[in-house]
Amino acid sequence: MSFVNPARFTTRPEITGTFGVVASTHWVATAVGMGVLERGGNAFDAGAATAFTLQVVEPHLNGPGGDVPLMVHDVKRGKTEVICGQGVAPAGLTIEYCKALGLDLVPGTGLLAPCVPGTFDAYMLLLRDYGTLKLRDVLEPAIGYALNGYPLVERVVATIRTVETLFREHWPTSAALYLPGGNLPTVGALFKNPVMAQTYQRILTEAESVGSDRIAQIEKARQVWSQGFIAEAIDTFCRTQEVMDVTGTPHRGVLSGDDMARWQASVEAPASFDYGRYTVQKPGAWCQGIATLQQLALLKGFNLDGLDPAGPEFIHLQVEAAKLAFADRDTFLGDPDFVDVPLDTLLSEAYNAERRKLITDKASHDQRPGVIPGYGGAVNLRATTGPRAAVTAGGAGEPTVGDIRSAELEVFPNGVTKGDTVHFDIIDRHGNMIAATPSGGWLQSSPIIPELGFCLGSRAQMFMLDEKHPAALGPGRRPRTTLSPTMALRDGKPYLAWGSPGGDQQDQWIPQMFLRHVHAGMNLQEAIDAPAWHTEHFPTSFWPRTSRPGVVVVEGRVSKETIAELQKRGHIVEIGPDWSEGRLVAAAKDGDMLRAGANPRGMQGYAAGR
Repeated sequence: MSFVNPARFTTRPEITGTFGVVASTHWVATAVGMGVLERGGNAFDAGAATAFTLQVVEPHLNGPGGDVPLMVHDVKRGKTEVICGQGVAPAGLTIEYCKALGLDLVPGTGLLAPCVPGTFDAYMLLLRDYGTLKLRDVLEPAIGYALNGYPLVERVVATIRTVETLFREHWPTSAALYLPGGNLPTVGALFKNPVMAQTYQRILTEAESVGSDRIAQIEKARQVWSQGFIAEAIDTFCRTQEVMDVTGTPHRGVLSGDDMARWQASVEAPASFDYGRYTVQKPGAWCQGIATLQQLALLKGFNLDGLDPAGPEFIHLQVEAAKLAFADRDTFLGDPDFVDVPLDTLLSEAYNAERRKLITDKASHDQRPGVIPGYGGAVNLRATTGPRAAVTAGGAGEPTVGDIRSAELEVFPNGVTKGDTVHFDIIDRHGNMIAATPSGGWLQSSPIIPELGFCLGSRAQMFMLDEKHPAALGPGRRPRTTLSPTMALRDGKPYLAWGSPGGDQQDQWIPQMFLRHVHAGMNLQEAIDAPAWHTEHFPTSFWPRTSRPGVVVVEGRVSKETIAELQKRGHIVEIGPDWSEGRLVAAAKDGDMLRAGANPRGMQGYAAGR
């Protein structure tokens, strides 16, 4: 594992220090998180403040109405845990209800798509059980930016531009916020969301009404969210509004105050896989992160040491392993509270030894899930090999920078554009670590609820309308999310936290970065900056669930020789811009030294530390 890539390149230095490091997809959030560490907060306090700030400054990528898995390693507990902030399907959203409306998929936008918003309660659980600060300490930065304004990055404006017509014609509450004075906002201008600020300020005021006790304030805030004015406003909006969605037909919502009151965030053990001296950890089978673990289980049988990490053999092996792992994702994964997922088998040496035999020197164009008797469900394939615009028209999933072939976001029928995600990693001087991938509640998901200043999510589109499938829609079930934070132990000690926005691509870029770090000896920033790629071979997790068998999208920095060899092996290679794949960020604890790196693509992500 000592190969040195002669072409390695970094856009910025890897951050190093001993006091603390913060890496996120937006520089303002990184600064807020670092400020909390400087004021004596731990990594979990900083994580809560960073998360709330990201909701404000990246509203096209996440919001209060969305969802989040958090991975935490608490030094005092001595173990890694997963906080599940993935809300569940409403009681009224059933397969029968959707089919009665003539639907074969849950729409990708509008009011049928929301699950119970999971972010707020997850952050409260994080703060209560792992943090040290009071609610005011972690909410005030977000309130300040929402009230006083923050500079709009280009991607926010581009997203609003793509849904401008939809807002004007169908979603007037969103137009009122995001088209101030009836005009498209400009890049770099200060943008304010005073209603969201008032919402969080009201939560804070009601929480502090119970007295000065930190825990009592947090519990009151949870109650205000799930049973107070927040739940009431969501219930009323869903019951009284008919909202245009990607189907071209308006629908009312079914999410209710009762759904909000019944759900709380929870804590569980992670899934894990041993890869050499590393133990890679992911959320459980309700998360597609199992696909990263299975790729490692498959690639464990190949000698990756010495391979060029942007060369044809390295790319080919990772892509072919991803095809097999994602075929199993689509067949076997679901909410383990409701279905029996054969996780031990999926990650076993015997199972992956057989699966590994399917990887040859030729690209597969077939969907090839494994067979585990008594488990799994059929996948409804909507394959196409046409141009991407034709594939994703009308979609509303989680794309990435790599999904954008120009400076503009894709524009689809009905004004719909695809959403994305954020990520942050934090390590403090004590060695506490957090990795989180918040998403959903994008400004383009559904209309703004005028009393709250934010909209609901669209995660329910990931359910299958097939009662026999492990990922079947059902009341109280978690959708099989694409949100996929990652941690790794090295020699049994907590070492690395990392992740990326990007929907189905998350668990392609996440193993790529790890493999470059482990096998090519790249530091975190080098592993993030290196040329990257993704395959669109398998069905997307989002409406309209199309696939493009055999297609691999590579950055333009991948050499012509490598592209030619991939094509010779049967891959359908598409070439994107030079810096178009992924939004990875990472942090590591290497002995006493803390390290961090952040993605330069999109010119938003930054790492900080000292």
